[in-house]
Amino acid sequence: MAVVKRLRVGIFCAMTIWAAAGSEIWNFDRLDEIGGHKTTLLGHPRVIDTPRGRAIEFNGVDDAIYVGVHPLAGVEAYTWEVIFRPDKGGAPEQRFFHLQEDGSDNRMLFEIRLIGDEWCLDSFAKSGDSSRALMDRAKLHPAGEWYAVEAVYDGRELRNYVDGVLQGQGELHMAPQKAGQTSVGVRFNKVNYFKGAVRTARMTPRALQPSEFLRK
Repeated sequence: MAVVKRLRVGIFCAMTIWAAAGSEIWNFDRLDEIGGHKTTLLGHPRVIDTPRGRAIEFNGVDDAIYVGVHPLAGVEAYTWEVIFRPDKGGAPEQRFFHLQEDGSDNRMLFEIRLIGDEWCLDSFAKSGDSSRALMDRAKLHPAGEWYAVEAVYDGRELRNYVDGVLQGQGELHMAPQKAGQTSVGVRFNKVNYFKGAVRTARMTPRALQPSEFLRK
């Protein structure tokens, strides 16, 4: 009984720490809902098995998922993480995760640029007159493998990472975005489809250090 009690206490403490952190985790292991939110599907994205759990795969032509919430609305700082696999053979420009404020052009985006069989990360954030794009075509990664990508905004600067390694950084003074929606596998206006798979996303309302990032 003592072992069971200690186990229960440990689970409770872990849940308390997670709740205190305020993170929202989306696991892409089913099509009808993600992170407890109902979905709308375009095309035929499909659930696949991976060595570390299920993921959702997109064909790069007409597959996408829409979710009726903006998980980073209202935050003054954030860390946005996605574990994904960009595949070979997709379009040169692909938008794989898009957070869109309702009724405006304010948005946050994860994108890739495919160069041959390699890709580089492109991150973008905009609120009002303030915006920042981060992309370095010299920092290339082989397609067809799993990666963790991160966008971190601390209220003064936007930074992006691949597997915890800094890819770019730039000054940004961005007001919190209002409520909105999300598209995965395509830009919100249904262009620039993504070819690959997405397994997990985590949105945290503070700037995390690389040592705190999700591991792929």
